[in-house]
Amino acid sequence: MQSLLRQSVRPLIALLLVTLFLIPADLRAQNHLVSPADLQQQVMSASQQRQHNIDTLQQFLSTPLAEKAMKDANINPRQVQSAIPALSDQDLAQLSARADKAQRDFAAGDLSQRDILLIILAVVVLVLIIVAVR
Repeated sequence: MQSLLRQSVRPLIALLLVTLFLIPADLRAQNHLVSPADLQQQVMSASQQRQHNIDTLQQFLSTPLAEKAMKDANINPRQVQSAIPALSDQDLAQLSARADKAQRDFAAGDLSQRDILLIILAVVVLVLIIVAVR
């Protein structure tokens, strides 16, 4: 009985192994959860978003008003500008959103010049603290 069972299992195992080796490895490997093209698109999108956030923050802090506020507070504007790319994606996104909102509110007249100066100094201090902690 055992001999009969072994004889019937051997061909099944052989058939399984032959099938496994006949299917090309490329065909088996193409069954990804995320395609390489989708992954590349996501990386490119994240990179573009990061660059947009860096640009937004640098533009906000390079206005004459911002540079004057930093100089009055004895903060080197170049140091702040060079620290911006060292921020994490999350920190960049948050500070960029706050800077963008402050610019829009100031342009709409919702903020006074004093308010925008305080926001600028708060953003500058946050950038310097975040970079110093890392």
